[in-house]
Amino acid sequence: MPISSDEFRVALSKFASGVTIVTTKDSEGNLYGMTVSAFCSVSLDPPLVLICVEKTAASHAALGESGVFAVNVLAEDQAHHSNHFALPLEDKFKIIKYFEGSNGIPLIENALVNLECRVVNSHDSGDHTIFIGEVERSNLNDAENPLIYFEGRYRAIGETLL
Repeated sequence: MPISSDEFRVALSKFASGVTIVTTKDSEGNLYGMTVSAFCSVSLDPPLVLICVEKTAASHAALGESGVFAVNVLAEDQAHHSNHFALPLEDKFKIIKYFEGSNGIPLIENALVNLECRVVNSHDSGDHTIFIGEVERSNLNDAENPLIYFEGRYRAIGETLL
């Protein structure tokens, strides 16, 4: 028998993760974005990443339509962006500075890195879909440290141990 969703949430809060905003558009060009912590690299050759998107999220259908997305890895001073994109707002890009990537997807300004991806596979799993994207372009920015999420709070990287 599996553990409860509350117990699972507490257990996973012990895993520190970076914070990303995944952006996409639908077939009509409407922009979508959401805060995503379920992101990781899959392969170096070819360069693949995965994101997990809740099926009820507005971005889910748009991502399936367009087949492209961007992962914007947030810098330590961008917690406000994470909070903003976690809300169910009509136009999430109205007050956010962004620029358009080569595939028309919005890229968050001053993020630590922007990865432009094309969906190459998807897998239905529970209440989420796992999207695997091939990274077609990357944009590295001057920010030095990532935004970290641990035990339900934003954190910054402290001292380097090694």
